[in-house]
Amino acid sequence: MAFPSLFFRVKKGAGYLTGGMFVKGRDMAESKGITEKADERVDLPITGMTCAACARRIERKLSKTPGVNQAGVNFATSRASVAYDPKATGVRELIETVKSIGYGTSATARAEFIVDDSARPAGSSTQLENYLNRLAGVVNASFNLSTMEVRAEYLPGATDAKSIKRALEDFGYRVRVVEGAGGDEAAADSERAAREAEYRDLLRKFFIAALLSLPVLLIAMSHGRISFLNFAGVNYLQLALTTPVVFYCGWQFYRGAWAAFRHRAADMNTLIAVGTGTAYLYSVAATFAPGFFSTASGGGGDMAGMEGMTNDSSAPVYFEAASVIIALILLGRLLESRAKGRTSEAIRRLIGLQAKTARVIRDGEEVDLAVEDVVAGDLILVRPGEKVPVDGIVEDGASAVDESMLTGESLPVEKAVGDEVFGATINKTGAFRFRATKVGRDTVLQQIVKMVQDAQGSRAPIARMADIISGIFTPVVISIAIATFVIWFIAAPVDVRFQMALNTFVSVLIIACPCALGLATPTAVMVGTGRGAENGVLIKGGASLEIAHKLQTIVLDKTGTITRGRPTLTDVLPAPGVEENELLRLVAATERRSEHPLGEAIVRGAEERDLKLAEVSNFNALAGHGVEATVEGKKIFLGTAKLMRERNVTLDGFEQRAVSLAEEGKTPIYAAIDARFAGLLAVADEIKPESKEAIEAMRRMGLEVVMMTGDNHRTAEAVARQVGIERLLAEVLPEDKAREVKRLQSENRIVGMVGDGINDAPALAQADVGISIGTGTDVAIEASDITLIRGDLRGVVTAIALSRATIRTIKQNLFWAFIYNIVGIPVAAGLLYPFTGWLLSPVIASAAMSLSSVSVVANSLRLRRFRPKNQEG
Repeated sequence: MAFPSLFFRVKKGAGYLTGGMFVKGRDMAESKGITEKADERVDLPITGMTCAACARRIERKLSKTPGVNQAGVNFATSRASVAYDPKATGVRELIETVKSIGYGTSATARAEFIVDDSARPAGSSTQLENYLNRLAGVVNASFNLSTMEVRAEYLPGATDAKSIKRALEDFGYRVRVVEGAGGDEAAADSERAAREAEYRDLLRKFFIAALLSLPVLLIAMSHGRISFLNFAGVNYLQLALTTPVVFYCGWQFYRGAWAAFRHRAADMNTLIAVGTGTAYLYSVAATFAPGFFSTASGGGGDMAGMEGMTNDSSAPVYFEAASVIIALILLGRLLESRAKGRTSEAIRRLIGLQAKTARVIRDGEEVDLAVEDVVAGDLILVRPGEKVPVDGIVEDGASAVDESMLTGESLPVEKAVGDEVFGATINKTGAFRFRATKVGRDTVLQQIVKMVQDAQGSRAPIARMADIISGIFTPVVISIAIATFVIWFIAAPVDVRFQMALNTFVSVLIIACPCALGLATPTAVMVGTGRGAENGVLIKGGASLEIAHKLQTIVLDKTGTITRGRPTLTDVLPAPGVEENELLRLVAATERRSEHPLGEAIVRGAEERDLKLAEVSNFNALAGHGVEATVEGKKIFLGTAKLMRERNVTLDGFEQRAVSLAEEGKTPIYAAIDARFAGLLAVADEIKPESKEAIEAMRRMGLEVVMMTGDNHRTAEAVARQVGIERLLAEVLPEDKAREVKRLQSENRIVGMVGDGINDAPALAQADVGISIGTGTDVAIEASDITLIRGDLRGVVTAIALSRATIRTIKQNLFWAFIYNIVGIPVAAGLLYPFTGWLLSPVIASAAMSLSSVSVVANSLRLRRFRPKNQEG
């Protein structure tokens, strides 16, 4: 099969093309401005985020940075996507902006070059440094003139050492030595190492916190009833055990809270820092001045949820509320980090498919090179069992290649001379040589990775409410906590009012969890889009994923979508006095200039008969009607009966024969020579074997299936009848396809369009969800929201089923995240105490808060078990 280039460039202003990309018809005006302003785009890996409020603060700060046109931050992926004007700002300034509000960026890579200035006169180092620093993805570059050493720090994914080396050479230097140029894979390893280091740091701090907090918890829960835990100075022991937990294990929360405070903001760190800090500072004060707090609280008491009482002093302490809460939150972060790491496994598996080396034939000799060193035009040898290193065209040999890692299709694909092969696929049987056509980031595998990363970094509209609530969540919770403290201090009995007020204040702060809200959508989108990529379905973003689950009507283009898109010549019926081969020769000569699949079928049919085709002049394609041209001085018209009537050509009773052909599912083509009817040809496009099964599955899913084609009604009806489609739109001109989709939308239907041709692009852009078949053109794929790597309609079923499963998971996540906070905060505030006498312990509150985030991520991970219907069982 043939894969497309999943990304392409076109001139602005062609049809629905705006700013170099297709935009959805309903959102064209909105999208246009953004697209035209976004000169460069970079993804920054962010460290230090603890909740969705952090992501929103970074996003707002980046958006206000001069030169930034658009910014989005994804909490689940810990990445910021920034579109900016490189003339006004750069990657270094963006990183400094992130750092200025208390967060960091990770996984930059470094490369060092020794250059030779023999080809360029030595000058100031500033000129080269400025040149390199303007490159997309370069964080910082320096040039030492005395040693001729260039050092560059860059962001993997935005650029690589190879690109920087090329830039140096373009500047006029010859690069003699390159160090640290491990490419994107080494940089990816660096990012993975940074994440693992962060995980190990959390693990270490958790174990220290747990070890020191356990005796504090035992002392608190003993309530002075265990003699060896109730001794003079026991509070000082708790202080000694708790202090390292607060100031070492929990320091990150206080640092984050301070950074938020400096920027007049509040987030999850604020809740944790205020809650644990209040408990700790109060306990320290009560330890050194117990008499003051004993008097203030009226003597103390023993109630459910107040473990801090000891007989050492009448003033209770809450060291366990500080230390155990920090330990449990660290445990939650640890589990969350591990679970979030598993949500991006699909990306890591895709990247891991890349071959490491290639056997390149240069100067007649076989040379093993790193895949990064392969260039377009290289001749590469692949033996049985080896991976194909890059994309290319087979020049010699034949084999069967396993493409399942890209398409999900288990059967190997036969390859011969002239066929395309793709990097990361596995050669099964024979050996072959191929010419590299796409390398590096241009390969199909790398484009798939990029598309999935973009999709995982996008937002689904369903998350808007959660985003709004996350933005105001922390200030609201702090207000509730303060109100709770005041109410209980006033309403509670004098002897326990301070303890109750403090207990509920800390519990409200600790149990509140904006993290679960922030993770509900992005984690499900990450897993869903990754699972889609593994099954040959590329979803461009969360919005596409969400709309796809609402689809009511699916419009299928016939040629290349329902059918194979490679029709064959079946009948040549000459008019009286016209010789069959002569008719075919003239018609094929005319169609040789056409790019229409039907014309190609006629040309192939003539070539199979070894007919010599003449040269053509004055060729003109008549959109939706046919073609006209001059061949050997004769004026040829080919096309529909309507074209013949317009040219006043009498059909000599052949209309009935055309009807019979159409009823057989064939496409009749009328031919006229010098304004006289010359004959009738018929071409049939074979229906894909899986089309009927896929269409039946769509109907079972409750979808209305519509077939749209430029063919006449009888041909269209014959095809529709064979695949079980009841509603069809025939004789639709290319420029009318988008209008037909819009008409269906006017029936209050949510419409999906499936197509593969360049004339499908406007309809794909107009549809609520455009789905392009992967064997189609680049334009169709750019216009679509979902791309099927295989030319198989069952992928549509998979895409919609996956969309429904993902949105169902998101709704579950949001439901439980909202319910948790709606129920948890009132309980923590003591709502049940007047009825049950039960007060929630801050320790239990912290455990519940930690588990809420983990449960959301774990629920999203269930999507990894999603299997397409045709693979079940």
